[in-house]
Amino acid sequence: MKVLILCTGNSCRSQMAHGFLQSFDKNIDVFSAGTEASGRLNAKAVKAMGEIGLDISQHTSDSVDKYLNEEWDYVITVCGGANESCPTFTGKVKQRLHIGFDDPSHAVGSDEFIWSEFIRVRDEIKAGFYKFYLENIKK
Repeated sequence: MKVLILCTGNSCRSQMAHGFLQSFDKNIDVFSAGTEASGRLNAKAVKAMGEIGLDISQHTSDSVDKYLNEEWDYVITVCGGANESCPTFTGKVKQRLHIGFDDPSHAVGSDEFIWSEFIRVRDEIKAGFYKFYLENIKK
């Protein structure tokens, strides 16, 4: 099973989804990429995942171009921007899905509020990708 998770910057939501899906089943080949990859991870996303025992600090923020010619069982977009601009893959994609989440890096307000948004979105990503895993992979 080979899964590609796409976001715009590949720094936050796709990285968290990548970490969760890989933690559910080590036999899944999980990759994440961005349509406009930032080249770095969001420090708050790394911290939010570390808080629950998942270390994504060694992930890399990669451009989707790196994966265009590969074959995928699933390509999943996690933000509206990536869903709208998801490139046409020249490789074989068995199923393309969109499981969208708010971008916590756009939260505005106090430090406490911004952090609470990272935790909320992290937990929503975990729930959304666990549901995907149960319905599509574990069966």
